[in-house]
Amino acid sequence: MSVDLLCLGEPMLEFNQRPQSPDGGRFYLEGHGGDTSNAAIAAARQGARVGMMTAIGRDMPGDSFMALWAREGVDTSSVIRTDRGPTGVYFVTHDADGHHFLHYRTGSAASHYGPADVPRDAIAQARMLFTSGISMGLSATACDAVFAAIDSARCHGVAVAFDTNYRPKLWPPARAAAVMHAAMARADFAMPGVEDVQLLTGLTDPDAMLDFYLNLGCKVVVLKMGAAGAYLATAAQRHRIPAFPVEAVDATGAGDTFCGSFLARILAGDDSNEAARYAVTAAALKCTGYGAVGPIPTAAAVMAALRR
Repeated sequence: MSVDLLCLGEPMLEFNQRPQSPDGGRFYLEGHGGDTSNAAIAAARQGARVGMMTAIGRDMPGDSFMALWAREGVDTSSVIRTDRGPTGVYFVTHDADGHHFLHYRTGSAASHYGPADVPRDAIAQARMLFTSGISMGLSATACDAVFAAIDSARCHGVAVAFDTNYRPKLWPPARAAAVMHAAMARADFAMPGVEDVQLLTGLTDPDAMLDFYLNLGCKVVVLKMGAAGAYLATAAQRHRIPAFPVEAVDATGAGDTFCGSFLARILAGDDSNEAARYAVTAAALKCTGYGAVGPIPTAAAVMAALRR
């Protein structure tokens, strides 16, 4: 079926550390992650018609994702099941400095995804393509696939949205910056994280960061600033959106929730400022529970929070 939003990237089975038991044991909650899959589910929970483009293994984690996407109403007609590699797995631990990731993704099915796997017909029927720096950093073929997908989207008048999501263990900052910014220059919506931009550009002033991505050619730039909220810019306006106050326990996937929720509201007809305010609220609500996917709020929960 045709969808409004197609998300390209790597899903990963998640094991998220829970608070220690009285006897000092360490427990992990099994869940789901992967930035673009998280964003796809966030968008679907806000009412958007969403599909995934990826490759996953013929394994238990792959089966788990197929079941998850079916429950969430995410279209999987552009998902490839393959024996070329396994579905990736990662662990999340928590301490006083926040949350930390340990990934096992080398040689994963998604890292073998290439330009020949890109479903150009599905992209042509969508309204928006969403992808990320992680999607590009998996491998040379995955990077080429992202550029092929962006080219296909632009050829068919499909909007492109991009999240930096820089991961130093995937590639060094100079190479990541050159590749990501080449992709960003072809995007309509740029949604970088403030810490990513500092590493990729050396900039520290938020207005200079917004200027940088606007000058690349992006029509809308939303700088994700974590506990400081978000800062949105177009050529004509700038708006600071304060964070929505919550008692946060786990920020895993908060940025992905922001992206999916923001794009869902853009597709629903909101202006960018309204969409960003909605997305900041959704991302904050996600942080009130453990795991990347389970705590992602529904549209009803976000609307209720906005009315408070």
